[in-house]
Amino acid sequence: MSADDEPDRVAPRRRLGLGAAVVLVIVALAVTVAIGILRGASAPVERVSIDDARTDAATPAALYVHVSGAVVEPGLYVLDGGARVVDAIAAAGGFAEGADDAAVNLARPVSDGEQLDVPEVGEAPAADAGAGAGGGAGARVDLNTADVAALETLPRIGPALAQRIIEWRDANGRFTAVEDLLAVPGIGDKMLESLRDLVAV
Repeated sequence: MSADDEPDRVAPRRRLGLGAAVVLVIVALAVTVAIGILRGASAPVERVSIDDARTDAATPAALYVHVSGAVVEPGLYVLDGGARVVDAIAAAGGFAEGADDAAVNLARPVSDGEQLDVPEVGEAPAADAGAGAGGGAGARVDLNTADVAALETLPRIGPALAQRIIEWRDANGRFTAVEDLLAVPGIGDKMLESLRDLVAV
């Protein structure tokens, strides 16, 4: 065997070694990719459950409330569903100097489209003037803003029944129709008919 034949034998061995190295690199890459896929599959994924979706859907809509009178910044405010008078007044900057804060029920729920008027000390509440322009004997009593004294001006409404009307309003929100009075204990169809032309919502 001559020395010229030796490179011919070494070349296939080199090719075989190089091929094996390439195969090992490909296998290592495949293993790395597979590990990455498995880790990604086991990573926590944020999911919204059916209960969460129902909770979001049940979130009350925003309320538009016009706050006027003796507050720092009167105006139209957008409040979260379920807001109360205290939230509306806070949004308007709080009571202004001279406000009759005792005339306002801070715990009452507010309703969409409501106008909340804060009187000054010594000023008659808006409900006393009624819904009619300029007030007067023919003015109607607003069921959504009237206090006990204003409700007692209505026929057959005494202190106890007036208080029940306010308690119903506090628990259920604004009256949307005069017929809602039927839900107040002690008011039936006959009394409703006697009040229909004397109240407003």
